Amino acid sequence: MLNISPNKLNKKIDLSNYKAITKVYNKKHYKHFNRFLKVFGVTAFVSLFLPWTQNITGRGYLTTLTPEQRPQTIQSPIPGKIEEWYVREGDSVAKGDTILRISEVKNEYFDPDLLSRTNQQIVAKSSAVTSYKEKVKALNNQVQALANERQLKIQQAKNKLLQSKLKVQSDSIDLEAAKTNIKIAQRQFDRTTQLESEGLKAVTDVEEKRLKLQETQAKLISQENKLLASKNEVINAQVELSRIHNEYANKISKAQSDKFTAQSNQFDTEAQVTKLENDYTNYSIRTGMYYIRAPQSGYLNKAIKAGVGETFKEGEQLINIMPSNYDMAVETFIEPIDLPLINIGESVRLRFDGWPAIIFSGWPNASTGTYGGKVVAVETFISDNGRYRVLVSPDPEEEPWPDALRIGTGVNTFALLNDVPIWYELWRKLNGFPPDFYNPDNASTTKTAKK
Repeated sequence: MLNISPNKLNKKIDLSNYKAITKVYNKKHYKHFNRFLKVFGVTAFVSLFLPWTQNITGRGYLTTLTPEQRPQTIQSPIPGKIEEWYVREGDSVAKGDTILRISEVKNEYFDPDLLSRTNQQIVAKSSAVTSYKEKVKALNNQVQALANERQLKIQQAKNKLLQSKLKVQSDSIDLEAAKTNIKIAQRQFDRTTQLESEGLKAVTDVEEKRLKLQETQAKLISQENKLLASKNEVINAQVELSRIHNEYANKISKAQSDKFTAQSNQFDTEAQVTKLENDYTNYSIRTGMYYIRAPQSGYLNKAIKAGVGETFKEGEQLINIMPSNYDMAVETFIEPIDLPLINIGESVRLRFDGWPAIIFSGWPNASTGTYGGKVVAVETFISDNGRYRVLVSPDPEEEPWPDALRIGTGVNTFALLNDVPIWYELWRKLNGFPPDFYNPDNASTTKTAKK
């Protein structure tokens, strides 16, 4: 009740007889409370100047340091049907161990003797290639023989042509001689006739000269016929030479055409052999894919396709495997505004789910149950969750991480930044400013070494 009335109640009634009033107006209580306020105020003021480690918090989970050490699924590169399992879920397998056997579901691969029959086809086609090669050799020999025969025939025709030309030349000389003889016989006949008219020669002499003239004329005509026959022989020899050229050109062209056809068949058969060899290799590799083997040593987590006789497509997941040898790391995510503050080699404190811890984010030395880590990679592209991914590995200078940790365990991370007074950190948070930007010495050294 407010004491605003002019009637003073405390002057009319003795309030000291009441217990509540006695407790409230106890001056000794005032002394202790005032002393507490003074000590608390001094302590709070001094605490404002204590050092505080700025930090960036994040949430992540345990993963492995390298991609090949992370859990993976085993797929079949070919479609098939599950025939038999050789392992159980949770079993440990070594690299190359057989996990299951599958069979074909495509009808073109059903033949159990597919490899041997393909090999027989390869042998048959290879024999055909050899036959075509021999045929090409035989045709080459035939072309060479025809070329040699043509050379001889041409030489023979040329010789005959030369003989005909020489015979024409000889007959031409004989014709000129016959022409000379007929001129002489004509003059002798004319002179004998004149002498007979003068009575100096007998008629028998004239008749003898006339007979000789006629014989000479007959020889001239015969010689002209011989000359024409010789010229015809020259023409015939030229025709024969041309015929030989054409005949052997046709024969050689036909032999070469047969050779090219044989070569074409040879190359086509060689291509078929190559295709069959490729098919044989593919069939052989495909046969090896009927047994699904472990790509690396690890533990079988879960069979995705379990039933015997169950079919699947190529690339479909069959079983999940976790590698047995791996280096643990933490995958955490930070806000884009904090990305410039994270550097390679930065110190990080970690709290694993299931391991109790008392955390003072600004006083890492006073925290307990946390473990140390180092930033080894910072993603340069934003993730689907709108944050940037950071990979943290164990700090070799800190306490080792627990052996019982498993991949996928949740982790709270605290990236340690600059040391500032508490009053500065309170002022920064009240104003909504980001933490101070700085580059630690180990981060710059790491970046220089990587460059």
